[in-house]
Amino acid sequence: MNEKIRPARAVSPGRIIIRELEARGWSQQDLAEIMGRPEQMISEIVHAKKQISPETAWQLAKAFGTTPEFWLNLEMNYQLTKSAIEDKEREIERRSKLFDVAPIIEMKRRGWIHPIKNQDNLEREVLGFYRVQNMEQIPNLQFSARMSKDRGPEDRSLNAWARRVEQIAENQHSKPYLQENMMSVVDRILACTENSADISKVPSILTNNGIHFAIVPHLPRTFLDGAALWVGGHPAIGLTLRYDRIDAFWFTLLHELAHIDLHHERNYLDQIYGEEIDRGEGDELEANQTAARWLLTEDTFQDFIDVNKLRYSRKAIEQFAHEQRRHPGIVIGQLMFRKELKYSHLREYLVKVRPMLAPWEDKA
Repeated sequence: MNEKIRPARAVSPGRIIIRELEARGWSQQDLAEIMGRPEQMISEIVHAKKQISPETAWQLAKAFGTTPEFWLNLEMNYQLTKSAIEDKEREIERRSKLFDVAPIIEMKRRGWIHPIKNQDNLEREVLGFYRVQNMEQIPNLQFSARMSKDRGPEDRSLNAWARRVEQIAENQHSKPYLQENMMSVVDRILACTENSADISKVPSILTNNGIHFAIVPHLPRTFLDGAALWVGGHPAIGLTLRYDRIDAFWFTLLHELAHIDLHHERNYLDQIYGEEIDRGEGDELEANQTAARWLLTEDTFQDFIDVNKLRYSRKAIEQFAHEQRRHPGIVIGQLMFRKELKYSHLREYLVKVRPMLAPWEDKA
């Protein structure tokens, strides 16, 4: 069905009146005298503050040699066009507010919400995703975020990512969680650190002990590595695999497990890797130290550093890793984390972990 094309800008009858006055060399006062109407009324029509009535249409028609229908149609078309433009502007404002609180395009791309254009339906999709009743309740997640100050990650994306982890956890079958069993869980996890293939066992160990697990790639400009959240009385760990390396995986995972084991009650979103990030303080420092200690005993690792400082050979690293029952990539990662080893050295040991965790990754 063909639709009438409306102008992008509403043309008011007042503008036509001004043209007619200019063509005749009349002033608004002249027109008021001719029509026998107050000059203020003419001014209000000219400035679109007053609509043209049938009586005024007759008088304008007589003054300018037109028909009353001309002025009534002009007024009606102006009001219709103005209303359509105002509706469009209100829709743009609503959409702008929606984009302010959520990364809509990325959420559509990842299938978190349906790719629909209708504003009302889109708002319902977003409200449903966040499980809230109105826009003012977005974001509804409270968390402690440790990020690089220079990069300035977007809160809307952080909240969307955290909500997606929460959403996956809510739909994930998990056995009851018992805090007193936490160290037993950590021991079982650490038993998987020697062989890279054993990484595939980690998600099941966690979920079988009441800890939800999800891999959700980070959203643009968030620079997240991982998170420890609480969902329905269960802890949940979310990883991004932003750095798809065995060292980053293990340290980030254990950092988030440390938050849980140390009874850190808040939700934590962490950027652990990156040259700009500091090493943390408070809960974050404690989680860092605990994760490092679980990976490699401090005194033993320091002895290794003292003996091999500035000349870390492949043989020495492999031997130490074997003695500690850890993958060589973990040792190298910790040396890099402590700035004992350049990030460009021995990177062949930093194997990718995404293939081992593919079933657990949230796919776009």
